[in-house]
Amino acid sequence: MLLIHCPYCGVERPETEFACRGEAHIIRPADPSTQTDEQWAEFLYLRENPKGLYAERWRHIHGCGRFFNAVRETVSDKFVKVYKAGEPKPDLEALAKEMSA
Repeated sequence: MLLIHCPYCGVERPETEFACRGEAHIIRPADPSTQTDEQWAEFLYLRENPKGLYAERWRHIHGCGRFFNAVRETVSDKFVKVYKAGEPKPDLEALAKEMSA
């Protein structure tokens, strides 16, 4: 079973306590009323799907209920880093280099 560390609770818990909510650090449109249907479709449905490190938004649904971000290695499912919502996105290239060293 995959274990995930909640940065708010400070504990490592089974993945069944958490829910992934997709890509982290999505920039929302400043003025939604100016978006075309095509722009809205792109914003709502088109996300990156890389092989390697990926920043995701998670929620500890059966714990504190808070949202946090995590960097996960998509091939192995290994969580490389977890951090609180609102904190800046880590440098994924630097993390990848650290992992390969």
